[in-house]
Amino acid sequence: MLMLRGGLSLKVLRKGVHGASLGEKAKQIMRPDDANVAGNVHGGTILKMIEEAGAIISTRHCNSQNGERCVAALARVERTDFLSPMCIGEVAHVSAEITYTSKHSVEVQVNVMSENILTGMPLAFWSTGTTAAEARHVSTLKATRSLPELPSKEERVALRNRDGAGTLPTSGQALLPHRADERLREGTKKLTNKATLWYVPLSLKNVDKVLEVPPVVYSRQEQEEEGRKRYEAQKLERMETKWRNGDIVQPVLNPEPNTVSYSQSSLIHLVGPSDCTLHGFVHGGVTMKLMDEVAGIVAARHCKTNIVTASVDAINFHDKIRKGCVITISGRMTFTSNKSMEIEVLVDADPVVDNSQKRYRAASAFFTYVSLSQEGKSLPVPQLVPETEDEKKRFEEGKGRYLQMKAKRQGQTEPQP
Repeated sequence: MLMLRGGLSLKVLRKGVHGASLGEKAKQIMRPDDANVAGNVHGGTILKMIEEAGAIISTRHCNSQNGERCVAALARVERTDFLSPMCIGEVAHVSAEITYTSKHSVEVQVNVMSENILTGMPLAFWSTGTTAAEARHVSTLKATRSLPELPSKEERVALRNRDGAGTLPTSGQALLPHRADERLREGTKKLTNKATLWYVPLSLKNVDKVLEVPPVVYSRQEQEEEGRKRYEAQKLERMETKWRNGDIVQPVLNPEPNTVSYSQSSLIHLVGPSDCTLHGFVHGGVTMKLMDEVAGIVAARHCKTNIVTASVDAINFHDKIRKGCVITISGRMTFTSNKSMEIEVLVDADPVVDNSQKRYRAASAFFTYVSLSQEGKSLPVPQLVPETEDEKKRFEEGKGRYLQMKAKRQGQTEPQP
């Protein structure tokens, strides 16, 4: 068992070729400082947990053979959907698995499940007798359509009476089930996130040297072929994002409400030792957490309500950020639909102690947020008013991404013939 920062514990599940660990699992309880004022865990907190699990499994695999020691650096995160919200007091179960390796990169699949350890099942099980906070949590789950299929009230009463646990609790009574039926235990955890991350191994002796990755053995040839296609696709997409590197978010005086300038925000952060790897470069998870914070500020400024992260488009890490750099994380709204907001986040690094290197673009991504009421119900979003030609162009590009993902989701939900 390996303890990570913040109480996250991780253990090896199984071994792969040459002793490399191909599967790992971690747990962490969500605390008040992990969440917003409404009790929903920050998307950046979850992204940071995902990256830590991915970094450990990929670094361990890349050092599984005798040779030059290395640390796996995050290069890209594929689109990540936040399937359901996680709340204070719930336990996050993070599982990571290596799914593909190329000569110089590792693909890691990470799943995050949440568990309510107080009730032993989702709070949605208790349709009556909940506190106001629990009722809001249930409403939030319903708004995101993340509730598992549960038995009816009559079935639950019968199950509890059969097990000698009495009737359903009323207001003020304890919510702890005694001998829950096995059918109910199946709904204890819910899937909140699925992510795909790409890492490259960097030598500890020379940070600019990329080492070769030990191969893995696939159970089916199709797995390797499918992984190679994903690798080529992400490699092409990473190259296509570099053209935006010269784009800079400029402040505007006295902006009008609902405009891009009104909600755009920036955060400046000095990179310290606690942010960095053994190389002295920033953890990818630290960068993603800061990016989510800025995106959340932009969304909150725009709609003036409680907001939660709905998804993150591919995050591309264009260059490493060294310890001692000052990074500027800038966010601006690019598109709004009826109930969602797309925010572009750019990370620029300024190596203030190194005059030989100029300010450069380190990372970029698009975050999608939704607005929620106090009861956790989805709210309409004020429509963005693009003013300049660049803003109108970015709005149309964002609309294209939105429609593309909407069509993809509808295609996945349609019944197969």
